[in-house]
Order: sequence, then C-alpha cells, then structure tokens
Amino acid sequence: MRGEVLHYDDELGFGFINGTDGKRYAFERSDLRRLVPVGKGTLVEFQIDGATAREIFIIRSDTRASAPASFGRDAIVAEPEHTGLWSYFTRTLTSNYANFRGRARRKEYWGYVLFYTILLIVVAGIGLGFDSTTGNLASQEIPSATMIAVGLFVLATFIPGLALIVRRQHDIGLSGWFYLLVLVPYLGGLIVFVFTLIPSQKHDNKWGPVPYGVSM
Repeated sequence: MRGEVLHYDDELGFGFINGTDGKRYAFERSDLRRLVPVGKGTLVEFQIDGATAREIFIIRSDTRASAPASFGRDAIVAEPEHTGLWSYFTRTLTSNYANFRGRARRKEYWGYVLFYTILLIVVAGIGLGFDSTTGNLASQEIPSATMIAVGLFVLATFIPGLALIVRRQHDIGLSGWFYLLVLVPYLGGLIVFVFTLIPSQKHDNKWGPVPYGVSM
C-alpha cells in the first residue's frame, strides 16, 4: 500500500503513516528498508500488519520537512532499486535470500532463472573438467567432482529459489502454499509453471505494494 508520513520522531524512532485507505499506521525505524531522511510528507510504500506498517520503501523523501533530515551523517536519499535481470538475480541471493514476504514481479523471477541456469552449467562444466583431468570419466567411474559441485550449488540456492517463487505467487494474488502443487504428479508442476508466467497484479494486495518497475 502507498501512503504519506504524518509524523516521525527521530529520537524515539517512531512515527505514523496515513495510508491510501484512509487509515493511520504506526511504524518504527526498524521497519524502514533503508535508513533515509524521513519527515512529514514523505511518500512511501509499505506492507500492512494489523495497525502497523512494515517493509517500508521510500518513494520520495521531502528533505525540506521540519523533521530531522537523516538518521546519521552517512544517510542518503534512497534511489529506486535497479530492475535489470542481473540485479534481480544478485538481490535474490543476497538481501532477499530468505525473504518469503512481499512480492516478486515476473521479470524478477525469470531473471533469476536465466542466470541460475547459466551458473549451473558453468559449475557442472568445472566439475566435468576436474573429473576429466583426474581420469574419472576415462575409467567410467562416477563423476564425483561434478556431482559434489552441482549438489552444493543446488543446496546453496534452494532457499532463495523457494522464497522467490513464493513471492512470485504473492505477486499474482496467491498464497505461497500453492507451491505445494508441485507434489501433484505431472499436472502440479505445470500449474506452478503457469503461475510464473502470469503478469503482476497492478494494485496493492495483502502481500504488499505493486513491485517497482511494473506499469500501473
């Protein structure tokens, strides 16, 4: 949901946001996704948790507001997140590593899938190269290096990949639990695949505001 900051006390780290639904939501400094200048009139996007605003993203910060200009000498005005495929991929593996809340647009999901596939091929290639030099392939032994390398890669990326597809389902208005459909033989995986192709809902939903970069 979008809204506007009504009041923020930098010393207490507490304030209020007036949402577009006409309701007032309390928030704390820890709810801000970045430490940036916040004052009366600052435009934000946030997730609703009862009467509290969570996961607050600054759309525009009014530095002319009477409230303190920053949280510290190193604070800067937040810039919109990059929407390139590589940026989506790296954020999935870093800041969104285990983030099962919020939403992920279609481009974010497929950007991750693209570079995941490329890196998986590279990892497998390195493993095969090592097995080849050690004679594992020539002697028809199990390519152990390849299996270990691919296994570690898949294990390390399991949680962020799962979190991403949950957020992708949130983006089209579905609970992340729908991912369990993959357990249904044949048809389940196809249904989940179709979910990843559906465009974002172009309005706020219960899991958060419209992802940045999606045309309204």
